[in-house]
Amino acid sequence: MLIKIYPENPNQKNIEQVADVLRKGSIIIYPTDTVYGLGCDITNQKAIERICKIRNIKPEKANFSFVCYDLSHISDYIKPIDNATFRVLKKALPGPFTFIFNASHAVPKLLSSNKKTVGIRVPDNNIARDIVKVLGNPILSTSIHDEDDIIEYSTDPELIHEKYENLVDLVIDGGYGENIPSTVVDCTNGDFEIIREGKGQLEEYL
Repeated sequence: MLIKIYPENPNQKNIEQVADVLRKGSIIIYPTDTVYGLGCDITNQKAIERICKIRNIKPEKANFSFVCYDLSHISDYIKPIDNATFRVLKKALPGPFTFIFNASHAVPKLLSSNKKTVGIRVPDNNIARDIVKVLGNPILSTSIHDEDDIIEYSTDPELIHEKYENLVDLVIDGGYGENIPSTVVDCTNGDFEIIREGKGQLEEYL
């Protein structure tokens, strides 16, 4: 199923429909402020396993992000951070960053793995954030990769739908996506170490 949602002012009925689909254990493809993402409800183990199958990765090896509405719930999933780190997050988010932290005890249980770290995302995209807000907990997410050597990420939602319609339950057309992923920042040692340069410029917020 392909549904059109406008990012400037997402239709609330559509957002509720998507949240409902996620609660039932479905997998969606949705827009972010960078590339399109493949996502499910983080509390649904079967859905997480399905995403691993689609991406052909073992759950214990997967580097998933938790897409959050804002910073209010991140303390449920990460170990305590200092005030300086929190101030940078407040300035940089919502934005095109994935911040990696030491995971709290809740994360390995959610993912049925021994994950010691977790990536946190608060994308600057109304569709993604509204879905998470209505759902009531984060979306477990990973980027859509393209097999094309030149185009690493698929950007056209209609082409994404053609390719994935038999693998996922719902594709959201939120307009063309970017083909530059988020900047990944490792905060596990109390410092900001950029491990993947992407769309976000972190030095603006330090």
